[in-house]
Amino acid sequence: MLKELKYFLYLLVIFLFIFFTIKYYFSDQNEKNYFRSINSVNDRIIKYSLKLPLLKNDTDEVIEYVENKTSKNKKKYHFWKLLDNAQ
Repeated sequence: MLKELKYFLYLLVIFLFIFFTIKYYFSDQNEKNYFRSINSVNDRIIKYSLKLPLLKNDTDEVIEYVENKTSKNKKKYHFWKLLDNAQ
């Protein structure tokens, strides 16, 4: 009898926990707080983005492209032949 009562209390506690958690999660007050926090975060992002300094672009012509089309005698490698030669 005590064992069944103990299991019943466990199930009751689990059920009440799930019930109150869902009730709080779907409550109007929680939804209002959630949307207020999202709006405040968006406001902060906009405020901080306006304060960011703009840096001068100093990356013009940093990369030099070199064309290596001068050597026409390139050796063609085949993948499987390279593996066979390694053994």
